[in-house]
Amino acid sequence: MTAAASAVFAAYGFRFVETPAVEEFRTLEAGAGAALENSAFRMVDLDGSLLALRPEMTVPIARLAASRLADEPTPHRLCYAADVYREQASLRGEARQFTQLGVELLGANGPSSDAEVVGVLVDALAAVGLREFTVGVGTVAVLRALIEAAGAGPEWAAELLASAHARNLVAFDALASAEGVEPAVGEALRRVVRIGGGREAIGECRLVADAVGCAGSLDALESAWELLEAAGVADRVRVDFGILRSFDYYTGLIVEAYAPGLGLPLGGGGRYDEVLARFGAPMPAAGFALSLERVMIALAAQDVAIPVRGLDAVVGGEPREVALTAKRLRAAGWTVRMSATRDAAALDVEAASAGASWRVLAGEGRAVSADGRVLALDPVPAPSSEGGTR
Repeated sequence: MTAAASAVFAAYGFRFVETPAVEEFRTLEAGAGAALENSAFRMVDLDGSLLALRPEMTVPIARLAASRLADEPTPHRLCYAADVYREQASLRGEARQFTQLGVELLGANGPSSDAEVVGVLVDALAAVGLREFTVGVGTVAVLRALIEAAGAGPEWAAELLASAHARNLVAFDALASAEGVEPAVGEALRRVVRIGGGREAIGECRLVADAVGCAGSLDALESAWELLEAAGVADRVRVDFGILRSFDYYTGLIVEAYAPGLGLPLGGGGRYDEVLARFGAPMPAAGFALSLERVMIALAAQDVAIPVRGLDAVVGGEPREVALTAKRLRAAGWTVRMSATRDAAALDVEAASAGASWRVLAGEGRAVSADGRVLALDPVPAPSSEGGTR
C-alpha cells in the first residue's frame, strides 16, 4: 500500500524525506501551537532538554525546509511514509503509534497548488485500491472573515474556534448567538458550517457571506474547484464547510478524506501559510496526511484484498546446492526460502505449510507444484506478475 501511494507521489514530482522521530519540544510547539499540549509524548534528555516524539509530520518537515533546504529553490515537493506518536486518553481505544503517508507542497500558493494537493490525495486513495471514498474540501478563510466581521473580541473568537475544532455545533451555535455578536454575522456563522454539496455549495455559501461583506474569502476555493473539474477528479470531491480542522494551523483550504462505514477521517490537511514563518523561512504551504491503518480498515470494509507478494518456492537438498540454486532463482526474481530437509515428501509438506507455489529439490533442475505440475529450471523462467501464484 505504501508503494502504491508512493508511486502516485513520485508521479507528481514529490521527493521522499525523513525526519527524526524525536524533536525538541519547543520546535514542535512553535509550529503546532496549543494543539500540541495534549498530544505529544514528552521526555527529558541527559542535558535536561525537553523533547517530544513527533505527533505529526508537517512541523518537522517545515523545520527541515527552513534549515536544510533553505538555499534550494522553491517550490519544494516533499513526501513521506513515517510512524508518528500521539497521546490519547487510554479509554478511547485509539492507536498511539500509527503510520502516516503524505505530501507537503512548500513555496507555492494559489488555487493551482490547492488543486494539486487535492488531486494527489484522490489519486493516492484510488491507487491503494479504495473503491468508495470522498474527499471533502472547504476553507477556513470564510470563517476567519466572519469572525473578524462579528467584532466580538479575541476571547469570544478563541472560544468559537475551539468549539469548531471540537466539532461541537451546539456550543458553536450558542457562541454565534452570544450578546455582542452582530446578528447578521451570527446567522451567517450558523448557516455556513452546515453548507455542503457540489460546486453549487460554493455559490450558496457566497450568498450567505456576501450578505455580511465576506464573499471574497471564497474566491480561491471556487478557482481550485474549477481546476479539479478540469483534472477530472471533481466527482470524488465534495464541498463541505462543516470540515472544522485546527484553526491554529490552517489558513485557507482544508481537506478531509472519508470512506463509508468508517467513523473517522482517513486523513486530512490543508493550507498552512503561517507555519514556515515561525522557523524564519516564510513561504506558503499546503499538504495532507493519510493514516495507513485507517485506510486498511476501509479496504477491509469494502472487501478489497490487499495484494501481497507470495512465496514462489522452498528449496531443499544438499546445503551447498541449496544455496546455489536459491541464488539462481532469486537472481531471476523469485522469492525463495531455503530448507534444511533433503527429502522430497518432507519438502512438499514444508512448501505447502509456507504457502509456496513450488518446491525445488536442489540438483534436480526442476520445480514441482502441489498439484503435480513440473517446471524446468534451465533456464530459470521469470516469476509471474502476481508472485507465488503460478
